[in-house]
Amino acid sequence: MEPSDVILNFLILTIFPACMALAASMDLITMTVPNRIPVALVIGFICLAPLVGLTLPEIGLQVAFAIAALVIGFGMFAMGWIGGGDAKLFAATVLWLNPAALVTYTMLSAILGGALTLMLLMYRSYPLPAFLMSQDWVARLHEPREGVPYGIALAAGGLIAYAQTPFMMALAG
Repeated sequence: MEPSDVILNFLILTIFPACMALAASMDLITMTVPNRIPVALVIGFICLAPLVGLTLPEIGLQVAFAIAALVIGFGMFAMGWIGGGDAKLFAATVLWLNPAALVTYTMLSAILGGALTLMLLMYRSYPLPAFLMSQDWVARLHEPREGVPYGIALAAGGLIAYAQTPFMMALAG
């Protein structure tokens, strides 16, 4: 194995998963997905897509899907269903996914988001123990007027769907 293959494999195994893990943890703790995460995903895709053998038409298709996802995401944001960071994360994640992985991602994110919402509603229906009140992020999660950190579901769905992408398939080759 060439040193360049090792570096490529390292980047495939770190950029997308690290961004997803960071997005989920930031959304859990702060209820925001910082803009630098979707930006890192876009830059990572631009750098890695040609290196794993994606053709210009394939890259164009994924960009088209990502633009559509951004429009849908901002529509959902305008309706108050998700946050702006979630909309940007959704689109940046879609950029990395081929059509098969996109179907998996969309279904899993919806299912996981629904489960997360139900768990959060149950959590919020019980009194918060006094010793947890001092933890700002725990108290924020418990607050009924706060939203749902949907970036957790988007990140989890993205990590699962990532296994079906050309990036992961490049590791086998």
